[in-house]
Amino acid sequence: MKRGFYTIMSAQFFSSLADNALFVAAVELLRSSGAAEWQRAALVPMFALFYVVLAPFVGAFADAVPKGKVMFFSNSIKVVGCLMMLFGAHPLMAYAIVGLGAAAYSPAKYGILTELLPPSQLVKANGWIEGLTITSIILGVLLGGQLIGDRVSHLLLTIDMPMVETGIDSPPEAAIASLVGLYVLAALFNLRIPRTSAPLQPYAHSFLGLVRDFSSCNSKLWQDKLGQISLATTTLFWGVSGNLRYIVLAWAAAALGYGTTQASSLVGVVAIGTAVGAVVASLYCRLDRATSVIPLGIAMGLLVIFMNLIHNVWVAAPFLVLLGGIGGYLVVPMNALLQHRGHNLMGAGRSIAVQNFNEQACILGLGAFYTAMTRFGLSAFGAITIFGVVVAGTMWWIKRWHQRNLVEYKEEVEHLLDLARTDHLPQDR
Repeated sequence: MKRGFYTIMSAQFFSSLADNALFVAAVELLRSSGAAEWQRAALVPMFALFYVVLAPFVGAFADAVPKGKVMFFSNSIKVVGCLMMLFGAHPLMAYAIVGLGAAAYSPAKYGILTELLPPSQLVKANGWIEGLTITSIILGVLLGGQLIGDRVSHLLLTIDMPMVETGIDSPPEAAIASLVGLYVLAALFNLRIPRTSAPLQPYAHSFLGLVRDFSSCNSKLWQDKLGQISLATTTLFWGVSGNLRYIVLAWAAAALGYGTTQASSLVGVVAIGTAVGAVVASLYCRLDRATSVIPLGIAMGLLVIFMNLIHNVWVAAPFLVLLGGIGGYLVVPMNALLQHRGHNLMGAGRSIAVQNFNEQACILGLGAFYTAMTRFGLSAFGAITIFGVVVAGTMWWIKRWHQRNLVEYKEEVEHLLDLARTDHLPQDR
C-alpha cells in the first residue's frame, strides 16, 4: 500500500471513533432529559438526512477539490455540530449537523482510494478501511459508554477551568465536550493526506446542473449490470445495519435489562465480528468474485430474527459476533466492486455520493419507519423480526436478479468482470 493510504486510515479512524462515541452520548443526553423513546430512535435517520439531501452536491465537490481539503472542511462541520449539542441546541438538530459533515466527508474518504490504488488492491484496501472503521465503531461505542458511566464522567466533571463557566454539569455533556478533541485530531491527519495525480473534475455551478449531473450518475450505476447488483446489496446492508445500531441498544434493554453503558458493549460485539469478517474478505475474496457472497445476505437476515430467542448474554455475545462476521464478509467485496464500477463510469467522488445517497436513503426510510412504529408502540422484538424478513427476502430477490443478468446479458457481464480482473484495461468513460 502507498504511504498516503495509512494517513487516510488514521484520519478515518479518529473521525469515526468520535462519531460513534457521540451517538451513545446523544442517546444518553436525550434519555437523561426525559425525551421520548422515539426521539432516541430518530437520531439514526437524522444523521442520514443530509446524506440524502446533499448527495447531488457533495460528490461533485469531492471531485472538484483535493480530497484531503474536503475531509478537513467536513471534520470542521462535525466540530460545529458537536458544540451545538453541547451548548443548548436540540440533540436531534445538532446530530443532523454532524451528519452533514459526515455526508461531505464520505465521498472524499472512499473516492481517494480509487485515485491512489489500482483495482487489484481495492478489495484489500476496502477490507482494511472497513475493518478499521468497524474497529472505530467498536471502540467508539465502548468509549461513549464509558464516558457517560459514573467513574469516567465523575472525573471529567471535576475538571475545572479558572475564570470560565462552561455550563457542563452532566455526564453526557462532559462526554460530548471531550469528543471535540478527537475531531480536532482527525482534522490534523486530514491536513497530511497527499494530493493524488488524478485531475480535478469541474462541476456545474447551477443548482439544476448539479442535480442533472447527479441524476445521470445515479442512473448509470443502476443500469450497469454489476453496479446495480453491488449497489442494491450495499444499500440494503447499510440501511439495516445503520438502524440495528440503535435496535441492539433497545433489544439489550428489553431482553437483558441493560442500561446504555452495558448495552453499548453489545453494539461493539457486533462490530468485532464485522471487523473480522471484513479482514478475512480482504484476504480471500477477489474483486471479480464479489457477487459470490450474496447468499450470505440471506443467511444474515434469517439470523437477525433469531435474536428474539436470546435472553442470556453468554449466548448473545458469540451470536452477535457471528452475525457481524457474516455482514463484514458480505459488504467488503460488494463495496469494492461498487467503487470500481463507479470510478470507471463517472469518477470517484460522484460514485461515492451516489452510493451514499442510496444507502442513507435506505437508512432514513427504515429509520423513519422504525421511529414511527416506536411512536405507536412497536417493541424491539417486533422491529428485529421485520428487519430480518426484509433483509432475507430482499437478498433473495437480488440473487435472482444477478442470475438473470448472467443469462440475459452474458457478454456484457463478462466484459465488466474482465475489467475487474486487471489493472490495465481501458475504463468505460
